[in-house]
Amino acid sequence: MARKNVKNKKVTKSVVSPFKNYWSKENYYFLAVGILVLLVGFFLMAQSPWNNPISLSVSPVILLFGYFVVLPLAILYKKKNTSKKDVSGKS
Repeated sequence: MARKNVKNKKVTKSVVSPFKNYWSKENYYFLAVGILVLLVGFFLMAQSPWNNPISLSVSPVILLFGYFVVLPLAILYKKKNTSKKDVSGKS
């Protein structure tokens, strides 16, 4: 009697990450703008003399704007789908 060659087929399950396509091009633009705003804020804070109005009032406002508005916007921004499917089935 002849032997049958049985090949083992490995079944691989592909795990799809929910975060795979989350960040789009706009998220990276917002992140770059946020980093730029932070760099400008720290640069203005480092200006001498230490007691000038730019170092004491303007730069902290810029830094707060960067940390509390721009960076969370870069993380949380998600573009809405603009493609609407026709629910009624009519063309």
